[in-house]
Amino acid sequence: MTSADLLEMTSTTENPGAKLIRVGHSPDADDAFMFYGLAKDCFDTQHYRFEHELVDIETLNRRAFQGELELTALSLHAYAYLSDRYMICSCGASMGDNYGPMIVTRNPCTRDDLRGKTIAVPGTLTTAYLSCRMWLKEFDHVVVPFDEVLDVVEQGSYQGKSIDAGLVIHEGQLTYQTQNLHLVVDLGKWWMEQTGLPLPLGANGIRKDLGPDVIRDVNKYLYLSIKHGLEHRHKALDYALGWGRGLERDKADTFVGMYVNEWTLDFTDRGRQAVRELLKRGYEAGVITKLVEPEFVDPPTFP
Repeated sequence: MTSADLLEMTSTTENPGAKLIRVGHSPDADDAFMFYGLAKDCFDTQHYRFEHELVDIETLNRRAFQGELELTALSLHAYAYLSDRYMICSCGASMGDNYGPMIVTRNPCTRDDLRGKTIAVPGTLTTAYLSCRMWLKEFDHVVVPFDEVLDVVEQGSYQGKSIDAGLVIHEGQLTYQTQNLHLVVDLGKWWMEQTGLPLPLGANGIRKDLGPDVIRDVNKYLYLSIKHGLEHRHKALDYALGWGRGLERDKADTFVGMYVNEWTLDFTDRGRQAVRELLKRGYEAGVITKLVEPEFVDPPTFP
């Protein structure tokens, strides 16, 4: 069954009293690709109207504590502190399947070399930060906008503070070598070696107070948006390139493929296991302050 079949099933006459669903996601090619179907009104959302806000992931993580957005991208690390307010949608996952956030430096070095050094990080609620803490334990850090991390490492300083390494997320994973930087560790590979599981980096959280019917419907429309993008890849990629910060089309296509794929349509049992393992190990490492059992929305069903 194609998304066109599914979209036809969900199509009804427009409702002038449509319920507003405010959506937050990052201004990155993978998120833009995922939300292309909704953002461009590629299908009828019946009784719902979606309003999109594009904000960096650490800002979204922190805004989620106030529950401002009905549907929001979240780091799985941040979710550990938000499980009373948000559920995890069954779709919309960003999974690092033997790849993920990277630590890069100006000169080749080892993990031992980094002890006592200062790392530029894209936010302390990101899953990248959580996995870095599990890999390196204690380290000094400076929070830097995610799209400036590579430049800061190359320059060696940020706002007068010396920077020895950077924790890279998003498309910097594909471009760091163009700035003559060196990979110390791919934390997705490390996690796979440790657990045999993909590294669950991000998800879409939906506010619990919306109630089961709205939660079910919004989760379904998110699924349809992802499926629509995957089935109309060329158009969705054209849209995503607007948020690629100058990323070449082939690299943008590669990056989107890394984080919008079958995992994104459904966490699956293995993906859910990976989330539980991440939260458990983060707690055991003392990074997460309480042990959380994740709560997932059921996958959508269609007639």
